[in-house]
Amino acid sequence: MPVRQATVDEAADVAGVLRDAFEPYRPQYTPAAFAATTPSAEELRRRWSEGPVWVSLQDGRIAGTVSAVARGQALYMRSMAVHPGCRGSGHGRRLVAAVERHAVAIGHRAVMLSTTPFLHPAIALYERCGFRRTPDGPADLEGTPLFTMTKALPGSPAVSRKVQRGA
Repeated sequence: MPVRQATVDEAADVAGVLRDAFEPYRPQYTPAAFAATTPSAEELRRRWSEGPVWVSLQDGRIAGTVSAVARGQALYMRSMAVHPGCRGSGHGRRLVAAVERHAVAIGHRAVMLSTTPFLHPAIALYERCGFRRTPDGPADLEGTPLFTMTKALPGSPAVSRKVQRGA
Protein backbone atom coordinates (compact mmCIF):
# COMPACT_ATOMS: atom_id res chain seq x y z
CA MET A 1 0.00 0.00 0.00
CA PRO A 2 2.19 2.82 -1.21
CA VAL A 3 1.65 6.44 -0.14
CA ARG A 4 2.73 9.23 -2.47
CA GLN A 5 2.06 12.86 -3.15
CA ALA A 6 -0.97 13.35 -5.34
CA THR A 7 -1.11 15.49 -8.44
CA VAL A 8 -3.75 18.11 -9.15
CA ASP A 9 -4.95 15.88 -12.00
CA GLU A 10 -6.15 13.45 -9.31
CA ALA A 11 -8.44 16.00 -7.64
CA ALA A 12 -11.60 14.24 -8.85
CA ASP A 13 -10.44 10.89 -7.41
CA VAL A 14 -9.49 12.56 -4.11
CA ALA A 15 -12.91 14.25 -3.98
CA GLY A 16 -14.55 10.88 -4.58
CA VAL A 17 -12.70 9.26 -1.67
CA LEU A 18 -13.69 12.15 0.61
CA ARG A 19 -17.34 11.90 -0.45
CA ASP A 20 -17.48 8.11 -0.07
CA ALA A 21 -15.68 8.16 3.30
CA PHE A 22 -17.91 10.80 4.88
CA GLU A 23 -21.25 9.89 3.28
CA PRO A 24 -22.27 7.53 6.12
CA TYR A 25 -21.86 10.43 8.56
CA ARG A 26 -23.79 13.00 6.50
CA PRO A 27 -26.80 13.07 8.88
CA GLN A 28 -24.54 14.17 11.74
CA TYR A 29 -23.18 17.17 9.82
CA THR A 30 -24.97 20.37 8.98
CA PRO A 31 -25.34 20.68 5.19
CA ALA A 32 -22.70 23.44 5.12
CA ALA A 33 -20.26 21.42 7.25
CA PHE A 34 -20.71 18.35 5.06
CA ALA A 35 -20.01 20.45 1.97
CA ALA A 36 -16.85 21.84 3.60
CA THR A 37 -15.73 18.34 4.59
CA THR A 38 -16.31 16.90 1.12
CA PRO A 39 -15.05 19.59 -1.25
CA SER A 40 -15.62 19.18 -4.96
CA ALA A 41 -12.78 18.45 -7.34
CA GLU A 42 -12.94 22.08 -8.45
CA GLU A 43 -12.58 23.31 -4.85
CA LEU A 44 -9.70 20.89 -4.24
CA ARG A 45 -7.92 22.20 -7.35
CA ARG A 46 -8.31 25.77 -6.04
CA ARG A 47 -6.70 24.91 -2.70
CA TRP A 48 -4.02 22.54 -4.08
CA SER A 49 -1.33 25.22 -3.79
CA GLU A 50 -1.99 25.65 -0.03
CA GLY A 51 -0.05 22.51 0.85
CA PRO A 52 0.74 18.94 -0.15
CA VAL A 53 -1.85 16.24 -0.72
CA TRP A 54 -1.02 12.56 -0.31
CA VAL A 55 -2.83 9.46 -1.45
CA SER A 56 -2.53 5.83 -0.45
CA LEU A 57 -3.06 3.23 -3.12
CA GLN A 58 -4.62 -0.20 -3.14
CA ASP A 59 -4.58 -2.27 -6.30
CA GLY A 60 -3.45 0.82 -8.21
CA ARG A 61 -6.44 2.92 -7.11
CA ILE A 62 -6.66 5.75 -4.61
CA ALA A 63 -7.87 4.30 -1.32
CA GLY A 64 -7.10 7.16 1.05
CA THR A 65 -6.05 10.79 1.16
CA VAL A 66 -4.82 13.52 3.47
CA SER A 67 -3.50 17.04 3.00
CA ALA A 68 -1.63 19.54 5.14
CA VAL A 69 -1.33 23.30 5.55
CA ALA A 70 1.29 25.21 7.55
CA ARG A 71 -0.05 27.12 10.57
CA GLY A 72 2.85 28.80 12.32
CA GLN A 73 5.10 26.20 13.92
CA ALA A 74 2.50 23.47 13.45
CA LEU A 75 1.39 21.61 10.36
CA TYR A 76 -2.40 21.35 10.15
CA MET A 77 -3.58 17.97 8.85
CA ARG A 78 -6.89 18.11 6.98
CA SER A 79 -9.12 16.17 4.62
CA MET A 80 -8.06 12.79 6.00
CA ALA A 81 -10.17 9.98 4.57
CA VAL A 82 -9.98 6.30 3.72
CA HIS A 83 -12.50 4.69 1.41
CA PRO A 84 -14.91 2.55 3.49
CA GLY A 85 -13.95 -0.63 1.62
CA CYS A 86 -10.27 -0.12 2.46
CA ARG A 87 -10.51 0.72 6.15
CA GLY A 88 -8.60 -1.38 8.65
CA SER A 89 -5.77 -2.06 6.18
CA GLY A 90 -3.25 0.49 7.47
CA HIS A 91 -4.00 3.29 5.02
CA GLY A 92 -4.81 5.82 7.75
CA ARG A 93 -1.65 5.12 9.74
CA ARG A 94 0.50 5.39 6.61
CA LEU A 95 -1.12 8.68 5.63
CA VAL A 96 -0.59 10.15 9.12
CA ALA A 97 3.05 9.01 8.97
CA ALA A 98 3.51 10.80 5.62
CA VAL A 99 2.23 14.06 7.13
CA GLU A 100 4.50 13.65 10.16
CA ARG A 101 7.59 12.97 7.99
CA HIS A 102 6.81 16.06 5.92
CA ALA A 103 6.31 18.18 9.03
CA VAL A 104 9.67 17.14 10.46
CA ALA A 105 11.41 17.64 7.11
CA ILE A 106 10.22 21.24 6.83
CA GLY A 107 10.87 22.12 10.48
CA HIS A 108 7.45 22.01 12.11
CA ARG A 109 7.27 21.21 15.82
CA ALA A 110 3.81 19.66 15.85
CA VAL A 111 0.97 18.31 13.76
CA MET A 112 -2.57 19.35 14.61
CA LEU A 113 -6.02 18.49 13.31
CA SER A 114 -9.68 19.16 13.99
CA THR A 115 -12.29 16.44 13.99
CA THR A 116 -15.90 15.87 14.93
CA PRO A 117 -16.77 13.95 18.10
CA PHE A 118 -18.82 11.38 16.17
CA LEU A 119 -15.96 10.11 13.95
CA HIS A 120 -15.00 7.46 16.52
CA PRO A 121 -12.81 5.30 14.24
CA ALA A 122 -10.80 8.33 13.11
CA ILE A 123 -10.39 9.57 16.68
CA ALA A 124 -9.14 6.13 17.74
CA LEU A 125 -6.61 6.17 14.88
CA TYR A 126 -5.35 9.61 15.85
CA GLU A 127 -4.99 8.55 19.48
CA ARG A 128 -3.07 5.39 18.46
CA CYS A 129 -0.78 7.65 16.42
CA GLY A 130 -0.06 9.79 19.50
CA PHE A 131 -2.45 12.71 19.05
CA ARG A 132 -4.07 14.17 22.17
CA ARG A 133 -7.08 16.44 22.56
CA THR A 134 -6.42 20.06 23.38
CA PRO A 135 -8.76 22.68 24.82
CA ASP A 136 -8.18 24.98 21.86
CA GLY A 137 -10.62 25.46 19.02
CA PRO A 138 -12.11 25.65 16.57
CA ALA A 139 -15.25 24.55 18.38
CA ASP A 140 -17.38 24.02 15.30
CA LEU A 141 -17.46 23.87 11.52
CA GLU A 142 -20.55 25.49 10.07
CA GLY A 143 -22.59 24.42 13.10
CA THR A 144 -21.12 20.91 13.47
CA PRO A 145 -19.08 20.45 16.68
CA LEU A 146 -15.30 20.05 16.44
CA PHE A 147 -12.37 19.55 18.75
CA THR A 148 -8.64 19.85 18.15
CA MET A 149 -5.95 17.21 18.56
CA THR A 150 -2.20 17.82 18.52
CA LYS A 151 0.94 15.74 18.43
CA ALA A 152 4.37 17.08 19.33
CA LEU A 153 6.95 15.77 16.89
CA PRO A 154 10.15 13.99 17.91
CA GLY A 155 12.66 16.40 19.36
CA SER A 156 9.98 19.04 20.05
CA PRO A 157 9.06 20.31 23.47
CA ALA A 158 5.46 19.94 24.59
CA VAL A 159 3.11 21.78 22.28
CA SER A 160 1.91 25.08 23.66
CA ARG A 161 -1.30 26.88 22.80
CA LYS A 162 0.84 29.54 21.16
CA VAL A 163 2.22 26.94 18.69
CA GLN A 164 -1.25 25.56 18.06
CA ARG A 165 -2.64 28.99 17.19
CA GLY A 166 0.10 29.51 14.64
CA ALA A 167 1.91 32.26 16.51
